[in-house]
Amino acid sequence: MPKDTSIQSVLIIGSGPIIIGQACEFDYSGSQAALSLKEEGITVSIINSNPATIMTDKVIGDHVYLRPLSVDSIEVILQQHIDSPDLPRIDAVLPTMGGQTALNLCKEAEERGVWEKYGVKVVGVDVAAIEKTENREAFRQLMVDIGVGVAESKIANSFLEGKEAAQEIGYPLVIRPSYTLGGSGGGFVHKKEEFDAALKRGLEASPTHEVLVEKAVLGWKEYELELLRDSNDNVIIICSIENFDPMGIHTGDSITVAPAMTLSDRCYQDMRNQAIKMMRAIGNFAGGCNVQFSVNPADDEIIAIEINPRVSRSSALASKATGYPIAKIAAKLAIGYNLDEIENQITKTTSAYFEPTLDYVIVKIPRWNFDKFKGANKELGLQMKSVGEVMAIGRTFIEALQKACQSLEINRAGLGADGRQVRNIEEIMDGLEHASWNRLFLIKDAMTMGVPLESIRKVTKIDKWFLNQIQDLVLLETELKRYSLNNIPQDFFMTLKQKGFSDIQIAWLLGNVTEDEVYDRRKALGINRVYKMVDTCAAEFPAKTPYYYSSFDEENESVPSDKKKVIVLGSGPNRIGQGIEFDYSCVHGLLAAKESGIEAIMINCNPETVSTDFNMADKLYFEPVFWEHVREIIELEKPMGVIVQLGGQTALKMAEKLSQNGIKIIGTSFENMDIAEDRGRFSDLLKELDIPYPKYGVAENAEEAIIVANEVGYPVLVRPSYVLGGQGMSIVINDEDLEKAVVKLLGDLPGNRVLIDHFLDRAEEAESDSISDGDDVHIIGMMEHIEPAGIHSGDSFAVLPTFSLPESVTKSMEEYSIKIAKALNVIGLLNIQFAIKDEKVYVIEANPRASRTVPFIAKAYDVPYINIAAKIMLGVAKLKDFTIERKLKGFAIKEPVFSYEKFPEVAKELGPEMKSTGEAIRFIKDLEDPYFRKLYKDKSMYLSK
Repeated sequence: MPKDTSIQSVLIIGSGPIIIGQACEFDYSGSQAALSLKEEGITVSIINSNPATIMTDKVIGDHVYLRPLSVDSIEVILQQHIDSPDLPRIDAVLPTMGGQTALNLCKEAEERGVWEKYGVKVVGVDVAAIEKTENREAFRQLMVDIGVGVAESKIANSFLEGKEAAQEIGYPLVIRPSYTLGGSGGGFVHKKEEFDAALKRGLEASPTHEVLVEKAVLGWKEYELELLRDSNDNVIIICSIENFDPMGIHTGDSITVAPAMTLSDRCYQDMRNQAIKMMRAIGNFAGGCNVQFSVNPADDEIIAIEINPRVSRSSALASKATGYPIAKIAAKLAIGYNLDEIENQITKTTSAYFEPTLDYVIVKIPRWNFDKFKGANKELGLQMKSVGEVMAIGRTFIEALQKACQSLEINRAGLGADGRQVRNIEEIMDGLEHASWNRLFLIKDAMTMGVPLESIRKVTKIDKWFLNQIQDLVLLETELKRYSLNNIPQDFFMTLKQKGFSDIQIAWLLGNVTEDEVYDRRKALGINRVYKMVDTCAAEFPAKTPYYYSSFDEENESVPSDKKKVIVLGSGPNRIGQGIEFDYSCVHGLLAAKESGIEAIMINCNPETVSTDFNMADKLYFEPVFWEHVREIIELEKPMGVIVQLGGQTALKMAEKLSQNGIKIIGTSFENMDIAEDRGRFSDLLKELDIPYPKYGVAENAEEAIIVANEVGYPVLVRPSYVLGGQGMSIVINDEDLEKAVVKLLGDLPGNRVLIDHFLDRAEEAESDSISDGDDVHIIGMMEHIEPAGIHSGDSFAVLPTFSLPESVTKSMEEYSIKIAKALNVIGLLNIQFAIKDEKVYVIEANPRASRTVPFIAKAYDVPYINIAAKIMLGVAKLKDFTIERKLKGFAIKEPVFSYEKFPEVAKELGPEMKSTGEAIRFIKDLEDPYFRKLYKDKSMYLSK
């Protein structure tokens, strides 16, 4: 069936601020869906309150509404499109791209009769299907009716019903609340004593106060399938995903592998048939679906866990894993196309009605941030706790696994063999039994210490095939230790590289050789990385998509062009302090390069983001942002330079290596960036420029720190050099607390120096973002924080423009911004943080890079600031070439969003270390706004040390 011509204008509902359980995978899906509909000549409107995402940018939607995600907001938009002659009436709504938030909102609008009132058709999902999949009892009953196995369970709406269910089913149990996301409120109950508290939590978490009490199938294997269906009822399976971790850990917190590695063909066919049957049973709609199954390892019995009639975290992963753009195709199916009428996005010659086949392996590892939540329960379970994820591609599982470990940004050079292993056997065995963020590393440590594989399998319930693969690494390491660098046989060296060992791991295992020496020796032996294309069809048809991963193989499929080109380094996995706003900047950097006629090459390893969409860059390398990988891509591509200032701290950390190796950094030089990062040198510069800054000193141990603190005067702010998101920062008020803080810091970050600044108590905090082209400086925006200094800027409510600072103060802020930009010879972006006390302006820090706030300002003022900055960095334009007109009436407020509900045991206090996971934007007409007045009244409530 060709497309439905009655649909001319579509509203896409976004997922709002990033929280644990709902991250930027929906930004990726929503952006892809919007571009896909625009290709069809459809007008796209987007509602989403998140300013940090590319989805709420002019390059994605025709009409973008940065409004709170509520039914009232939707009504206002629908009415506007009826009243205004310039806006087309909205014909349909697509709610499957915005996670659980969008589905719940769509359902609520349906119940309130909004869609019917405005004549809007719901596409991509059946509203009845949302009900069937979210209501645990309705889902269980449907599975029983269609003959799909489910775990024994009972529904409960009260304490009494819950206790009766537990008595009937027996322990261990799972409690699953209805209508929640990311496993919120869910959990395991191993014994009777734990039941009451778990039941109370589940009933409270569910908006309908309903839970499913279910038999726990702990230790069973877990799988997911990604499906697409068209209105002709054709169903295809895009990807099978196997969880490395058995049942009991939320899939968002599990290491996952695609395609499934340990599934028998018979079991897979059975699972496929059941998934198709499930998708057909939940409703008559065209779109995407994610189905989760559990398999008993003893006899291959399959039971269904859940089905989600929307794109999900896994569908973003599956899209990147297979190169099959699920959201893009799902959007076209939603407006009536059938699969055989859409072209295959990879080959451009065959249709989208095909199932991808992979001749490589994908491994996803979640990224946690427990260090930000002091006192959090770190054990993994049904409640998702990770803040991001990395994906790696290799020819084998073990190569992909090691590459994923290198991508995590936790200072690991691969899976172990880097001097960071745990040697305490009690700690290791406890960590194997109670899974946390580091269990994968502990498995390897246990094997290195000789713990038998069967003992590890018994305690972790991880499939033996995976454990054998890791054991292989231990055997190779033992063999490597028999050689010195100059006598490693060529074929053995090749095996090490094919198993994912980085040069730095090999150097560590050999002892007393450097990474560069290993690199040179490897090159001398002719062992080079080659690049393979992600082609979705195991090379059956020629692929047209420039989307690559590296391996150690014969043929190199990435042929460099002789065009002028630039590499943009991405920001790696999402984490607190470095979120999606840096991906937004990277995407704009790519677009600016393309618009300037420069070939844009992206290196990144985050499967959730738009920067790793194969349509964004001229060439995408899905690789770790890890020195060895970056270095070899640069050697192959020979770019005019590398952009590091858009990818947050991840990319900046590479600046020194690039500089040492004579590779040009586009924009501000490494030397000048380093002055800003090194607090000592930066304070010397401020002194020279006659700019006030808090008194400070530098210490290398606790004794020195106490002397410095007494000189500068308590309270003091203690922090390490070179960190992002306030990592390790604290406010200290006496010698005893200072000693503890310094000892801990130097333990966590050995070899670092500690900075001790006088903390300006009860000061106001403000910040400026600016663009400099070497001659002129343009202030993008100046924001005033509602909270006092001492709360990290990422956790503060910030108001644009400033609302209470006297003109003399804003003049000083502007003057200092221009002085610093010129002194550091900034080419591109600069963010400066200020503290204001008694109307005197102090500079706290300066960051010559894209900041968290630039996307927010760009959306508030409706000016493409990153695009302008990128063109200036590339040297193709100057500030005077742009006409910049700000379009903000009133004020815009940046609202931080926290994910504390995942860590009920953590105190909600705020300090210099960042804790928020995302942000929203809110526009107010004036300062009399009741929302603003309440914020201002509560401004210091959560300030802590």
